[in-house]
Amino acid sequence: MHPGPPLLPAGSRALKRGALGVLFLTVFIDLLGFGIVLPLLPRYADDMRASGGQIGLLFASFSGMQFLFAPLWGRLSDRFGRRPLIMLGLCGSAASYLLFAFADTYVLLLVSRALAGVFAATIGTAQAYIADVTGTGERGRGMALIGAAFGIGFTFGPVLGWVTHDFLGPMWPGLSAALLSGGALLLAWRKLPEPERHAEREAVRRFAAFGHVARHGPVLLVVALQFVATFAFAAFEGTLALLTERKYGLEVRGNGLLFTYIGACLLVAQGVLVRRLMPRVGERNFARAGALCLVLGLVGIPLGGTSLAWAMPVFAVAVFGFAMLTPSLASLLSLHTPGGMQGEVLGVGQSATSLARILGPYVGNMLLARNLDVPYLMAAGVTALAAVATLALPGRPSDT
Repeated sequence: MHPGPPLLPAGSRALKRGALGVLFLTVFIDLLGFGIVLPLLPRYADDMRASGGQIGLLFASFSGMQFLFAPLWGRLSDRFGRRPLIMLGLCGSAASYLLFAFADTYVLLLVSRALAGVFAATIGTAQAYIADVTGTGERGRGMALIGAAFGIGFTFGPVLGWVTHDFLGPMWPGLSAALLSGGALLLAWRKLPEPERHAEREAVRRFAAFGHVARHGPVLLVVALQFVATFAFAAFEGTLALLTERKYGLEVRGNGLLFTYIGACLLVAQGVLVRRLMPRVGERNFARAGALCLVLGLVGIPLGGTSLAWAMPVFAVAVFGFAMLTPSLASLLSLHTPGGMQGEVLGVGQSATSLARILGPYVGNMLLARNLDVPYLMAAGVTALAAVATLALPGRPSDT
Protein backbone atom coordinates (compact mmCIF):
# COMPACT_ATOMS: atom_id res chain seq x y z
CA MET A 1 0.00 0.00 0.00
CA HIS A 2 1.03 3.60 -0.55
CA PRO A 3 2.40 4.85 2.81
CA GLY A 4 0.96 8.36 2.38
CA PRO A 5 2.80 11.64 2.43
CA PRO A 6 4.99 12.53 5.43
CA LEU A 7 4.23 15.15 8.04
CA LEU A 8 4.60 18.72 6.78
CA PRO A 9 7.55 20.37 8.55
CA ALA A 10 6.68 23.62 10.26
CA GLY A 11 9.44 25.72 8.72
CA SER A 12 9.39 24.72 5.07
CA ARG A 13 7.87 27.52 2.97
CA ALA A 14 8.12 25.58 -0.30
CA LEU A 15 6.39 22.56 1.17
CA LYS A 16 3.69 24.77 2.70
CA ARG A 17 2.95 26.35 -0.68
CA GLY A 18 2.85 22.92 -2.28
CA ALA A 19 0.54 21.59 0.42
CA LEU A 20 -1.83 24.55 0.01
CA GLY A 21 -1.83 23.96 -3.75
CA VAL A 22 -2.79 20.30 -3.27
CA LEU A 23 -5.44 21.28 -0.70
CA PHE A 24 -6.88 23.83 -3.13
CA LEU A 25 -7.07 21.25 -5.93
CA THR A 26 -8.64 18.72 -3.58
CA VAL A 27 -11.35 21.13 -2.40
CA PHE A 28 -11.89 22.53 -5.90
CA ILE A 29 -12.43 19.11 -7.51
CA ASP A 30 -14.90 18.16 -4.81
CA LEU A 31 -16.79 21.48 -5.08
CA LEU A 32 -16.91 21.15 -8.84
CA GLY A 33 -19.02 18.05 -8.25
CA PHE A 34 -21.19 20.07 -5.86
CA GLY A 35 -21.70 22.69 -8.58
CA ILE A 36 -22.72 19.99 -11.05
CA VAL A 37 -25.48 18.60 -8.85
CA LEU A 38 -26.93 21.66 -7.14
CA PRO A 39 -28.74 23.36 -10.08
CA LEU A 40 -30.35 20.05 -11.09
CA LEU A 41 -31.96 19.35 -7.72
CA PRO A 42 -35.23 21.27 -8.32
CA ARG A 43 -35.61 19.72 -11.77
CA TYR A 44 -35.12 16.15 -10.53
CA ALA A 45 -37.40 16.73 -7.55
CA ASP A 46 -40.06 18.24 -9.80
CA ASP A 47 -39.88 15.14 -12.04
CA MET A 48 -40.62 13.11 -8.92
CA ARG A 49 -43.67 15.33 -8.26
CA ALA A 50 -42.20 16.87 -5.12
CA SER A 51 -44.03 19.85 -3.64
CA GLY A 52 -42.46 23.26 -3.13
CA GLY A 53 -41.96 22.49 0.55
CA GLN A 54 -40.27 19.21 -0.28
CA ILE A 55 -37.91 20.96 -2.70
CA GLY A 56 -37.06 23.46 0.04
CA LEU A 57 -36.37 20.55 2.39
CA LEU A 58 -33.85 19.16 -0.10
CA PHE A 59 -31.77 22.31 0.19
CA ALA A 60 -32.31 22.67 3.94
CA SER A 61 -31.24 19.07 4.60
CA PHE A 62 -27.75 19.76 3.25
CA SER A 63 -27.18 22.83 5.43
CA GLY A 64 -28.92 21.20 8.38
CA MET A 65 -26.45 18.31 8.38
CA GLN A 66 -23.57 20.77 8.08
CA PHE A 67 -24.92 22.62 11.09
CA LEU A 68 -24.96 19.43 13.16
CA PHE A 69 -21.71 17.82 12.02
CA ALA A 70 -19.22 20.65 11.39
CA PRO A 71 -18.05 20.98 15.03
CA LEU A 72 -17.79 17.19 15.35
CA TRP A 73 -15.59 16.85 12.26
CA GLY A 74 -13.46 19.72 13.51
CA ARG A 75 -13.07 18.05 16.90
CA LEU A 76 -12.09 14.76 15.27
CA SER A 77 -9.54 16.51 13.06
CA ASP A 78 -8.01 18.14 16.16
CA ARG A 79 -7.78 14.68 17.71
CA PHE A 80 -6.72 12.48 14.78
CA GLY A 81 -5.32 14.89 12.17
CA ARG A 82 -6.55 16.91 9.21
CA ARG A 83 -5.68 14.59 6.35
CA PRO A 84 -7.74 11.54 7.50
CA LEU A 85 -10.84 13.69 8.03
CA ILE A 86 -10.50 15.42 4.66
CA MET A 87 -10.19 12.01 2.99
CA LEU A 88 -13.21 10.70 4.92
CA GLY A 89 -15.22 13.72 3.74
CA LEU A 90 -14.26 13.09 0.11
CA CYS A 91 -15.20 9.43 0.41
CA GLY A 92 -18.60 10.37 1.85
CA SER A 93 -19.17 12.98 -0.87
CA ALA A 94 -18.49 10.40 -3.57
CA ALA A 95 -21.00 8.03 -1.93
CA SER A 96 -23.66 10.76 -1.73
CA TYR A 97 -23.24 11.62 -5.43
CA LEU A 98 -23.52 7.95 -6.38
CA LEU A 99 -26.77 7.72 -4.44
CA PHE A 100 -27.95 10.91 -6.19
CA ALA A 101 -27.18 9.36 -9.59
CA PHE A 102 -29.30 6.28 -8.89
CA ALA A 103 -32.05 7.94 -6.83
CA ASP A 104 -35.45 7.20 -8.37
CA THR A 105 -37.62 8.41 -5.47
CA TYR A 106 -37.82 11.64 -3.53
CA VAL A 107 -36.76 9.88 -0.32
CA LEU A 108 -33.51 8.64 -1.89
CA LEU A 109 -32.88 12.11 -3.30
CA LEU A 110 -33.36 13.59 0.16
CA VAL A 111 -31.06 11.02 1.77
CA SER A 112 -28.37 11.76 -0.84
CA ARG A 113 -28.46 15.48 -0.02
CA ALA A 114 -28.44 14.88 3.73
CA LEU A 115 -25.45 12.55 3.32
CA ALA A 116 -23.69 15.16 1.19
CA GLY A 117 -24.27 17.73 3.97
CA VAL A 118 -22.83 15.41 6.61
CA PHE A 119 -19.55 15.04 4.76
CA ALA A 120 -19.39 18.59 3.38
CA ALA A 121 -18.97 19.65 7.02
CA THR A 122 -15.25 18.88 6.56
CA ILE A 123 -14.80 22.29 4.90
CA GLY A 124 -14.02 23.51 8.43
CA THR A 125 -11.27 20.88 8.56
CA ALA A 126 -9.78 22.29 5.36
CA GLN A 127 -9.78 25.73 7.00
CA ALA A 128 -8.04 24.25 10.05
CA TYR A 129 -5.43 22.74 7.72
CA ILE A 130 -4.76 26.23 6.35
CA ALA A 131 -4.46 27.54 9.92
CA ASP A 132 -1.88 24.84 10.66
CA VAL A 133 0.45 25.80 7.81
CA THR A 134 0.14 29.61 7.65
CA GLY A 135 1.36 32.43 9.86
CA THR A 136 -0.81 35.31 11.00
CA GLY A 137 0.08 37.47 8.00
CA GLU A 138 -0.79 34.72 5.53
CA ARG A 139 -3.92 33.37 7.21
CA GLY A 140 -6.52 35.43 5.34
CA ARG A 141 -4.86 34.74 2.00
CA GLY A 142 -4.98 31.04 2.78
CA MET A 143 -8.64 31.15 3.81
CA ALA A 144 -9.45 32.81 0.48
CA LEU A 145 -8.36 29.57 -1.24
CA ILE A 146 -11.57 27.92 -0.05
CA GLY A 147 -13.65 30.77 -1.45
CA ALA A 148 -11.79 30.64 -4.76
CA ALA A 149 -12.48 26.90 -4.97
CA PHE A 150 -16.17 27.62 -4.37
CA GLY A 151 -16.10 30.26 -7.12
CA ILE A 152 -14.58 27.95 -9.70
CA GLY A 153 -16.91 25.11 -8.72
CA PHE A 154 -19.99 27.33 -9.12
CA THR A 155 -18.66 28.79 -12.38
CA PHE A 156 -17.95 25.56 -14.22
CA GLY A 157 -19.96 22.95 -12.27
CA PRO A 158 -23.40 23.96 -13.64
CA VAL A 159 -22.02 23.92 -17.20
CA LEU A 160 -20.67 20.39 -16.71
CA GLY A 161 -23.98 19.35 -15.19
CA TRP A 162 -25.90 20.63 -18.21
CA VAL A 163 -23.51 18.98 -20.70
CA THR A 164 -23.48 15.58 -18.99
CA HIS A 165 -27.26 15.64 -18.49
CA ASP A 166 -28.16 16.60 -22.05
CA PHE A 167 -25.54 14.57 -23.90
CA LEU A 168 -25.04 11.51 -21.68
CA GLY A 169 -28.24 11.16 -19.68
CA PRO A 170 -29.81 12.11 -16.31
CA MET A 171 -27.62 9.72 -14.29
CA TRP A 172 -24.36 11.22 -15.52
CA PRO A 173 -24.26 14.46 -13.54
CA GLY A 174 -24.29 12.45 -10.31
CA LEU A 175 -21.82 9.89 -11.68
CA SER A 176 -19.51 12.66 -12.87
CA ALA A 177 -19.64 14.34 -9.46
CA ALA A 178 -18.84 10.99 -7.78
CA LEU A 179 -15.88 10.47 -10.11
CA LEU A 180 -14.57 13.95 -9.33
CA SER A 181 -14.78 13.38 -5.58
CA GLY A 182 -13.09 10.02 -6.07
CA GLY A 183 -10.32 11.75 -8.01
CA ALA A 184 -9.92 14.32 -5.23
CA LEU A 185 -9.71 11.45 -2.70
CA LEU A 186 -6.93 9.84 -4.73
CA LEU A 187 -5.09 13.15 -4.95
CA ALA A 188 -5.33 13.69 -1.19
CA TRP A 189 -4.17 10.14 -0.48
CA ARG A 190 -1.12 10.44 -2.71
CA LYS A 191 -0.08 14.07 -2.35
CA LEU A 192 -1.63 15.81 0.68
CA PRO A 193 0.73 15.85 3.71
CA GLU A 194 -0.46 15.96 7.27
CA PRO A 195 0.48 19.26 8.95
CA GLU A 196 2.96 18.92 11.80
CA ARG A 197 1.07 19.21 15.08
CA HIS A 198 1.98 22.31 17.07
CA ALA A 199 -0.18 21.47 20.10
CA GLU A 200 -1.19 18.49 22.19
CA ARG A 201 -4.61 18.14 20.62
CA GLU A 202 -5.49 15.16 22.75
CA ALA A 203 -5.21 17.31 25.90
CA VAL A 204 -7.99 19.69 24.90
CA ARG A 205 -11.25 19.14 26.78
CA ARG A 206 -13.99 17.58 24.69
CA PHE A 207 -16.12 20.17 22.86
CA ALA A 208 -14.24 22.99 24.62
CA ALA A 209 -14.71 25.13 21.48
CA PHE A 210 -18.24 26.15 22.46
CA GLY A 211 -17.00 27.43 25.79
CA HIS A 212 -14.13 29.24 24.09
CA VAL A 213 -16.55 31.02 21.74
CA ALA A 214 -19.02 31.87 24.51
CA ARG A 215 -16.39 33.19 26.95
CA HIS A 216 -14.42 35.37 24.54
CA GLY A 217 -16.44 38.36 23.36
CA PRO A 218 -14.34 39.12 20.26
CA VAL A 219 -14.57 35.49 19.09
CA LEU A 220 -18.32 35.40 19.73
CA LEU A 221 -18.64 38.61 17.70
CA VAL A 222 -16.79 37.05 14.76
CA VAL A 223 -19.10 33.99 14.79
CA ALA A 224 -22.17 36.23 15.05
CA LEU A 225 -20.97 38.29 12.08
CA GLN A 226 -20.38 35.09 10.10
CA PHE A 227 -24.00 34.16 10.75
CA VAL A 228 -25.43 37.60 9.85
CA ALA A 229 -23.36 38.04 6.67
CA THR A 230 -24.22 34.54 5.45
CA PHE A 231 -27.90 34.99 6.34
CA ALA A 232 -28.07 38.21 4.27
CA PHE A 233 -26.22 36.74 1.30
CA ALA A 234 -28.21 33.49 1.44
CA ALA A 235 -31.44 35.53 1.32
CA PHE A 236 -30.07 37.21 -1.83
CA GLU A 237 -28.74 34.01 -3.39
CA GLY A 238 -31.80 31.92 -2.51
CA THR A 239 -34.25 34.34 -4.14
CA LEU A 240 -32.16 35.40 -7.13
CA ALA A 241 -33.54 32.90 -9.66
CA LEU A 242 -37.13 33.94 -8.97
CA LEU A 243 -36.21 37.63 -8.90
CA THR A 244 -34.49 37.52 -12.28
CA GLU A 245 -37.40 35.60 -13.79
CA ARG A 246 -40.11 37.90 -12.45
CA LYS A 247 -38.30 41.24 -12.58
CA TYR A 248 -35.90 40.92 -15.51
CA GLY A 249 -37.60 38.21 -17.59
CA LEU A 250 -34.70 35.74 -17.62
CA GLU A 251 -35.43 32.15 -18.66
CA VAL A 252 -33.62 29.02 -17.50
CA ARG A 253 -30.63 29.52 -19.80
CA GLY A 254 -30.29 33.18 -18.83
CA ASN A 255 -30.38 32.31 -15.15
CA GLY A 256 -27.71 29.68 -15.69
CA LEU A 257 -25.47 32.26 -17.31
CA LEU A 258 -26.19 34.68 -14.47
CA PHE A 259 -25.10 32.18 -11.83
CA THR A 260 -21.96 31.48 -13.86
CA TYR A 261 -21.29 35.24 -13.81
CA ILE A 262 -21.76 35.33 -10.03
CA GLY A 263 -19.40 32.39 -9.62
CA ALA A 264 -16.82 34.19 -11.76
CA CYS A 265 -17.16 37.32 -9.59
CA LEU A 266 -16.62 35.21 -6.49
CA LEU A 267 -13.55 33.63 -8.06
CA VAL A 268 -12.00 36.97 -9.04
CA ALA A 269 -12.76 38.51 -5.65
CA GLN A 270 -11.29 35.73 -3.51
CA GLY A 271 -8.75 34.33 -5.94
CA VAL A 272 -7.22 37.70 -6.85
CA LEU A 273 -8.45 40.66 -4.79
CA VAL A 274 -8.49 39.04 -1.33
CA ARG A 275 -5.27 37.08 -1.76
CA ARG A 276 -3.33 40.14 -2.89
CA LEU A 277 -4.73 42.85 -0.65
CA MET A 278 -5.71 41.26 2.65
CA PRO A 279 -2.12 40.63 3.86
CA ARG A 280 -1.45 44.36 3.44
CA VAL A 281 -4.78 45.77 4.64
CA GLY A 282 -5.53 43.31 7.45
CA GLU A 283 -8.59 41.20 8.19
CA ARG A 284 -10.40 43.80 10.30
CA ASN A 285 -10.28 46.55 7.66
CA PHE A 286 -11.12 44.08 4.90
CA ALA A 287 -14.18 42.87 6.83
CA ARG A 288 -15.37 46.45 7.27
CA ALA A 289 -14.97 47.19 3.57
CA GLY A 290 -16.70 43.93 2.67
CA ALA A 291 -19.69 44.68 4.90
CA LEU A 292 -20.05 48.12 3.30
CA CYS A 293 -19.91 46.67 -0.22
CA LEU A 294 -22.50 44.03 0.66
CA VAL A 295 -24.86 46.72 2.01
CA LEU A 296 -24.42 48.86 -1.12
CA GLY A 297 -24.99 45.88 -3.43
CA LEU A 298 -28.15 44.76 -1.65
CA VAL A 299 -29.60 48.27 -1.44
CA GLY A 300 -28.83 48.80 -5.12
CA ILE A 301 -31.07 45.94 -6.29
CA PRO A 302 -34.41 47.73 -5.62
CA LEU A 303 -33.06 51.07 -6.92
CA GLY A 304 -32.51 49.88 -10.50
CA GLY A 305 -36.10 49.04 -11.39
CA THR A 306 -36.27 46.42 -14.13
CA SER A 307 -32.92 47.35 -15.70
CA LEU A 308 -30.70 44.28 -16.05
CA ALA A 309 -27.84 46.57 -17.13
CA TRP A 310 -28.04 48.19 -13.68
CA ALA A 311 -28.49 44.90 -11.85
CA MET A 312 -25.38 43.13 -13.19
CA PRO A 313 -22.78 45.46 -11.61
CA VAL A 314 -24.93 45.74 -8.47
CA PHE A 315 -24.91 41.95 -8.13
CA ALA A 316 -21.12 42.02 -8.53
CA VAL A 317 -20.76 44.60 -5.73
CA ALA A 318 -22.80 42.37 -3.38
CA VAL A 319 -20.76 39.28 -4.32
CA PHE A 320 -17.47 41.14 -3.88
CA GLY A 321 -18.60 42.33 -0.45
CA PHE A 322 -19.48 38.83 0.71
CA ALA A 323 -16.25 37.46 -0.79
CA MET A 324 -14.26 40.02 1.22
CA LEU A 325 -16.13 39.31 4.45
CA THR A 326 -16.01 35.52 4.63
CA PRO A 327 -12.24 34.85 4.51
CA SER A 328 -11.60 37.88 6.75
CA LEU A 329 -13.90 36.54 9.46
CA ALA A 330 -12.65 32.95 9.11
CA SER A 331 -9.08 34.19 9.43
CA LEU A 332 -9.88 36.26 12.53
CA LEU A 333 -11.68 33.30 14.10
CA SER A 334 -8.62 31.14 13.51
CA LEU A 335 -6.12 33.77 14.67
CA HIS A 336 -7.89 34.15 18.03
CA THR A 337 -8.21 30.41 18.69
CA PRO A 338 -5.64 28.18 20.45
CA GLY A 339 -3.86 25.68 18.21
CA GLY A 340 -5.44 22.64 19.84
CA MET A 341 -8.99 23.82 19.07
CA GLN A 342 -8.60 25.13 15.51
CA GLY A 343 -10.68 22.42 13.85
CA GLU A 344 -13.53 22.48 16.36
CA VAL A 345 -13.81 26.29 16.62
CA LEU A 346 -13.71 26.71 12.84
CA GLY A 347 -16.35 23.98 12.76
CA VAL A 348 -18.51 26.11 15.09
CA GLY A 349 -18.15 28.94 12.57
CA GLN A 350 -19.19 26.61 9.77
CA SER A 351 -22.15 25.47 11.86
CA ALA A 352 -23.27 29.09 12.28
CA THR A 353 -23.06 29.76 8.54
CA SER A 354 -24.94 26.53 7.80
CA LEU A 355 -27.81 27.64 10.04
CA ALA A 356 -27.80 30.98 8.22
CA ARG A 357 -28.03 29.18 4.88
CA ILE A 358 -31.20 27.47 6.09
CA LEU A 359 -32.88 30.59 7.46
CA GLY A 360 -31.77 33.11 4.80
CA PRO A 361 -33.51 31.56 1.77
CA TYR A 362 -36.61 30.75 3.87
CA VAL A 363 -37.05 34.33 5.09
CA GLY A 364 -36.04 35.76 1.73
CA ASN A 365 -38.57 33.73 -0.25
CA MET A 366 -41.31 34.44 2.28
CA LEU A 367 -40.71 38.19 1.82
CA LEU A 368 -40.34 37.85 -1.96
CA ALA A 369 -43.86 36.46 -2.16
CA ARG A 370 -45.09 39.80 -0.82
CA ASN A 371 -42.81 42.21 -2.67
CA LEU A 372 -39.85 41.80 -5.04
CA ASP A 373 -37.75 44.44 -3.27
CA VAL A 374 -38.34 43.70 0.42
CA PRO A 375 -35.92 40.71 0.77
CA TYR A 376 -32.96 42.82 -0.34
CA LEU A 377 -33.87 45.79 1.83
CA MET A 378 -34.18 43.41 4.79
CA ALA A 379 -30.81 41.82 3.99
CA ALA A 380 -29.22 45.25 3.57
CA GLY A 381 -30.63 46.32 6.94
CA VAL A 382 -29.17 43.41 8.92
CA THR A 383 -25.86 43.76 7.05
CA ALA A 384 -25.77 47.48 7.95
CA LEU A 385 -26.00 46.48 11.61
CA ALA A 386 -23.17 44.00 11.02
CA ALA A 387 -21.12 46.75 9.35
CA VAL A 388 -21.42 48.86 12.51
CA ALA A 389 -20.45 45.84 14.63
CA THR A 390 -17.25 45.36 12.58
CA LEU A 391 -15.91 48.48 14.35
CA ALA A 392 -15.51 46.26 17.44
CA LEU A 393 -13.68 43.42 15.66
CA PRO A 394 -10.38 42.31 17.17
CA GLY A 395 -7.21 43.04 15.23
CA ARG A 396 -4.60 40.61 13.95
CA PRO A 397 -2.37 39.31 16.77
CA SER A 398 1.40 39.41 16.40
CA ASP A 399 2.90 36.78 14.15
CA THR A 400 4.68 33.97 15.86
